Amino acid sequence: MAEKNTDKKIIAVIGATGAQGGGLVRAILNNKKGGFAARAITRDPKSDKAKALADAGAEVVTADVDDVKSLKKAFAGAHGAFCVTFFWAHLKPEKELAEARNMAQAAKDAGVRHVIWSTLEDTRKSVPLSDDRMPTLMGKYKDPHFDAKGEANDIFTELGVPTTFLLTSFYWENFIYFGMGPKKGPDGKLAITLPLGTKKLASISAEDIGKVAYAIFEKGDEMIGQTVGIAGGHLSGAQMAKSLSKALGQPVGYNAVSPAQFRSFGFPGADDLGNMFQFNSEFEQDCCDARSISGTKTLNPELLTFDRWLVQNKSRIPLE
Repeated sequence: MAEKNTDKKIIAVIGATGAQGGGLVRAILNNKKGGFAARAITRDPKSDKAKALADAGAEVVTADVDDVKSLKKAFAGAHGAFCVTFFWAHLKPEKELAEARNMAQAAKDAGVRHVIWSTLEDTRKSVPLSDDRMPTLMGKYKDPHFDAKGEANDIFTELGVPTTFLLTSFYWENFIYFGMGPKKGPDGKLAITLPLGTKKLASISAEDIGKVAYAIFEKGDEMIGQTVGIAGGHLSGAQMAKSLSKALGQPVGYNAVSPAQFRSFGFPGADDLGNMFQFNSEFEQDCCDARSISGTKTLNPELLTFDRWLVQNKSRIPLE
């Protein structure tokens, strides 16, 4: 079996046990006739998710995004690398920036030919720190988990790493894992609570992010230097509630709270997410225009709509 893969280009995948990286590893493994082999990079090769990837045919390699030497070793011999950070593990934008620098440096040192950097907008370009419409967080960010990723774009460019910048979207899996699913109010009725007003949010299935990344690696050199924004839908809170109602077979309402109310909910990252939704609302056109559904579908013809995603995932949504 190993011999069959010798002519395949290795794609090293950071976050291979997470949503985006896992989707890419599965996309590579599912395309038996494709030109790529998956190298799943993880801190813990003994985890159930890492073992499942190994069982499915991925090469599992241990490395730590905080250790540039381990990353360089993990990237050695790879044609491509998928680079992503996970802000919610630590809530520290400086740590994200340091991790991005480690990935970019390791990719450069290892001679990786094509990197995909999973990124988001630096919201400070649209809402300067002096603009008090939105509170400044941690002293120098408007939306820390967006801003650090956007700021890190320059690191890849300055180091001369051949990079495609993948501008991702809110993913529907947040309704499963992130506590954003329908909850029962005092009246006993289910509702989702989002500070979007009537504005639309660019959103996508996390698995589709991996499929798009696969297509970008397939296209190769023509994608280097490009920013590719992706979405499976541009949906308002009311539209999402309507789709959830249909899928779950019971009414789901939409609580359109203000960003300030959302920030006051007090859970870890509430202020960051309140600012994120405010940014998405106030710059709705820019955010949606940057993430073309038709362009995403061109790269990934299997792109799911929210309704189709719900058919596949409704049983996984916790109803509290």
